[in-house]
Amino acid sequence: MNSNVDHEEVNKFAALAARWWDRNSEFKPLHDINPLRLNYIKEQCGGTLEGKRILDVGCGGGILSESLALEGATVVGIDLAEAGLEVAKLHLLESGLDIDYQSISAEDLAEKETESFDVIACLEMLEHVPDGFEARHRYSSCNSSYFNKRNGS
Repeated sequence: MNSNVDHEEVNKFAALAARWWDRNSEFKPLHDINPLRLNYIKEQCGGTLEGKRILDVGCGGGILSESLALEGATVVGIDLAEAGLEVAKLHLLESGLDIDYQSISAEDLAEKETESFDVIACLEMLEHVPDGFEARHRYSSCNSSYFNKRNGS
């Protein structure tokens, strides 16, 4: 079990889950900057995400996850807010994409996952955990490209 979890933050986002895909809700900024984030990740991966295996840590309702999948990536999206994951899974019915959404911490996934990821995206998550530095250090030590919103690398 991961101790680097702020359950109040998890519950806050669970309560907002129904509005993840409402482009005029409190998630509007995420929708607005998503193309910029996607393009940055693509640039850092040589201009294409085709065939890349990507982990989206703190995927919420799946805004970035779906964009990554549309670019040809195999995406695993993880989050601890079950309600947001349910919204993400429901949105797959509309988008027709294939994304593996899981309710699991990155630490627990690392213990059970046998395959590695080409890219780990951790955007809009580190400020919602008690020890963002510890989480960043742990993810950046993985053998993959790691992106977070604080330093872009």
